[in-house]
Parts: sequence; C-alpha cells; structure tokens
Amino acid sequence: MDFAFSRARHDRAAHLRGGKWRTAALKVMIVGGEHVATNGDGALRWLSLDDAPDGDWIFLGVKDGQHFAAVMVDRVPTALMPVSLRALSATMIADDASFAVEAVALSRWHQSNRFCARCGTLTTVAQAGHTRVCGNCGAQHFPRTDPAVIMLITDDTGRALLGRQSSWPPNRFSTLAGFVEPGEAPDDAVRREVMEEVGVDVGDVVYAGSQPWPFPASLMLGFHGEAKSTKITVDHDEIAEARWFSRDELSALSAANQILTPANVSISSWLIGQWHGGNIAGRWS
Repeated sequence: MDFAFSRARHDRAAHLRGGKWRTAALKVMIVGGEHVATNGDGALRWLSLDDAPDGDWIFLGVKDGQHFAAVMVDRVPTALMPVSLRALSATMIADDASFAVEAVALSRWHQSNRFCARCGTLTTVAQAGHTRVCGNCGAQHFPRTDPAVIMLITDDTGRALLGRQSSWPPNRFSTLAGFVEPGEAPDDAVRREVMEEVGVDVGDVVYAGSQPWPFPASLMLGFHGEAKSTKITVDHDEIAEARWFSRDELSALSAANQILTPANVSISSWLIGQWHGGNIAGRWS
C-alpha cells in the first residue's frame, strides 16, 4: 500500500511496559503534540538516554532487539528542528514512521486528557505512557481512537465520486469521509455519510484498507462503494461541490493541472489510485 503509516514495522512489546524497557542503549524520540525532533533533512532525530530532556515517557517498542521510546514535551525545542509529522510523513523511512505515528497519537491524547473524567483530578502517566491513572478515585484512562470512514464511490459506468470541502480551493477534490457514530457499523457509516453530504444512495460497500491518522486521533477505514443513484445534492455545509469523474477525464484534468488530488501520504490517494489504475499528477499534501 502506497501511503503513510500503512504497516507497523516494530513490536510494541506491551509486556515490557511495566518492567525493564529503559536500557542504556535506548533510542529516544522527542515529541510535542504532532511535532517531532528531526535532523533537518526529512528524518527523525533519535537521541541517547543521556541526552533526552525531562518529560513524561512513552515506551514505543522493540525493533531488531533495540528498544525505542519517546519523551513528551510541551514544545519541541527549536534547536531540535521540530516538524509536524503530517508534513514529515512524505519523506520518512517506514521504520521511523511506524514509531512516530505511535508517539504522536499518544502525545496528542496525553495533551488532551490530563484530568480525570470521573472526578476532575490531575492524572499521572502509567504503563510507560499507555495509560493515565487518577490518584484520587483510582480510575484508569486509556488512549482513544476515533474510527472514521473514507470512501471511493463509483457508479455503474465506472465513474468515481469526488468532493470538495468548503475551505478548499475550487480545483481541489478528494474522496468523501466522515466519522463512525456510536452504535454504527462502518459500512453503514459509509452509506449515511455519502447520503448526508451529497445525497447519493450507496449499495454494496467493500473494505479496502486502513490508515492510522493521529491528527488528533483517527483511524481511517477505507472503503469502495457502489452507487445506487447518481444525482448529486450537496449539503453546502461540509461539502461545497461534488462531481462524477471518469478515468479519462481525471487523467486529462490532472495532466493540465486543473485538478488537485490527495498526496501519496493519504489513504485517499491510494483509494483513488486503486480505481484509476495509473499515476495522477497535481497532488496536494
């Protein structure tokens, strides 16, 4: 799969979180929200245990016998050349991306969940950064991941349905997407979101792949779906415009730089590519 974070490359080694994971040879990432320390050349900067700054720790796991961890800070120091993981993901090697997506997802969760949801007391980090515990009422709090569906819908002539959000420029199009609601199956979420956003009735839905997306806490579940109707009625809330595109039309528009489609870091690009079958120029990140 040709998109960021598509496969885990390390063993998270959960059995070590309560024990001896902090070794002398530990490699340490510095993370602040969605920003990580870099070498300034599109690669992560790994520090030694002795060089790591103060902060709460996350044990990330093990790769080829080497232990890896992250230190969470409010802001990555300028001297460590912080870069958003969202921007860095296009140039990262797969092993670094595997560690970074875990670190950023947990860092964002810790930033937003410092107080106990039961009694309001400040909580503390436990289980090597994978849990927060309330010292007042004893509640344990675990990281949250919000499932979202992202879908490439096609009609019976093979055209694909792409939409443009209200905040995007006129030539920027992508697949439709939305969050799974409580008590809802992902395939039902596909049908509901497409109907709500563009008024198209969707029948069969097939799972295609997934992508962790820690901005701040999503798991993108990719689907292909078959349209039962083709009339478009946009909601003019989330979606400003939606159109059906044939493969030839998308190729021509892309070659003329008259349409922008998602960059390879996104599962959206992969879904479009699976349908299109070729390279599409004019991508945006």
